[in-house]
Amino acid sequence: MKRTSVLIVGMALLSLLLPGCGKDEVKKESIRPIKVMEVGGAQAIIGRWFPGKAKATQEVNLSFRVPGTLSEFPVNLGDDVAQGAVLARLDPRDYQVQLKNVEAQLSKAQANLELATADFERVERVWQKDPGAVSQAMVDAKRGERDAAQAQVTSARTAVAAARDNLNYTYLKAPFAGTVVEKFVENFQDVQATQEIVRLVDTTQVEFTVQVPESLIAYVPAVKGALVVFDAFPNEELPATVKEVGKEASKTTRTYPVTLIMNQPEGIKILPGMAGKAKGDPKTVQTVTEMSAGAGVEIPVSATFSGEGGKTYVWILDEAKEQVFRREVKPGSLTATGILVEGLHPCERIATAGVNTLVEGQKVRVLEE
Repeated sequence: MKRTSVLIVGMALLSLLLPGCGKDEVKKESIRPIKVMEVGGAQAIIGRWFPGKAKATQEVNLSFRVPGTLSEFPVNLGDDVAQGAVLARLDPRDYQVQLKNVEAQLSKAQANLELATADFERVERVWQKDPGAVSQAMVDAKRGERDAAQAQVTSARTAVAAARDNLNYTYLKAPFAGTVVEKFVENFQDVQATQEIVRLVDTTQVEFTVQVPESLIAYVPAVKGALVVFDAFPNEELPATVKEVGKEASKTTRTYPVTLIMNQPEGIKILPGMAGKAKGDPKTVQTVTEMSAGAGVEIPVSATFSGEGGKTYVWILDEAKEQVFRREVKPGSLTATGILVEGLHPCERIATAGVNTLVEGQKVRVLEE
């Protein structure tokens, strides 16, 4: 009896020490980190400098198509040359001899053709007047000799054309106007066909490539011009235009290459490889109203998702509540860097990643760029 009383008292004390057992614990609300972009936020492109590097619009390592010994190498590093200018020359004597040989073979073949043609025409005239004077076999044989002589002439003409081309290939000419930036061999050196001889770049225009994060790439179409500053000329803001936008992001940095192009400025010379930075020119930026007046506002494809009935949606960020809410948008055509949609307003912020795992009204935290 005493033992039973002690057990009851112990159980009562245990229940007092564990008041929370049997009750549902309040679950902590999860806060999801997300990446966002501002609709029509082209100011992010205007006010931000992106590092980059210059390169020539055209550049090529030139080589001869035939082997030989260099006999002329008149250009020096840094020389500006016109299109068609001779950059180097091989000793042409071997190729001149080869051309004379095949030209002689062509003359001989043409003489044989004239003789074979005359024989055939004579035999054919006799056969037409008196079929019994010559046989059909003789006529056919003379015709065959004439045709063979004609084939030899054709072959010799081809050989002459090839030899003449080879002689012309002893000249190495500039395919475009540019600057000599590297010489790979020395004059009087024996070189092989396709061996690199000289490097030529066209610097009349300069390209400048920067890497733009995927969260900002949708703003690039709003920027028609840019300003470039090179480290070598920090006080010069050079105007440039957008030439092309890369269609595939880097797998490691998740950035897109954007290539700008500019004319070679007066007073200074921009060379390939020069480092610098670029930003959007405020004077050339379209407003979101101008952009959406056409086919819609461009956003990343990753910002859209499908819902019931095949409708397209995006997640709108309510910054005051720190929540996301779904909104239907009307999709337009795909672009090189995203998709055009209608139904968004300037300065709204939308989620750009992980949109298929968000839920209506979910608490979120914006990841800073």
